[in-house]
Amino acid sequence: MSSEKLSPTAVTEQLTKLGDWRLSDGKLHLQLVFADFIAAFDFMSKVAVLAEAAGHHPEWSNVYNRVEIDLTTHDAGGITMKDFDLAEQINRVLAENTPDR
Repeated sequence: MSSEKLSPTAVTEQLTKLGDWRLSDGKLHLQLVFADFIAAFDFMSKVAVLAEAAGHHPEWSNVYNRVEIDLTTHDAGGITMKDFDLAEQINRVLAENTPDR
């Protein structure tokens, strides 16, 4: 997967394929609300395995049933296809474990 920073046009084009993801502070951003802490933590555990396998880790936070995720490729100085690939994998996890968005 390419680590080359994408142009703003390419980011906008790719973003249309990601559903609830949006741009925030130059990063791909997603806010989620789950039924409870256990559901949120279960989701994060599944994403952690995917991120580790990809060698690409999200910036994220969890407070009770809420999870916020930001994706960017720091060594490229912006959003790359690695971020979109991980976002798509996260969307697949969400399809299996739908939060209370």
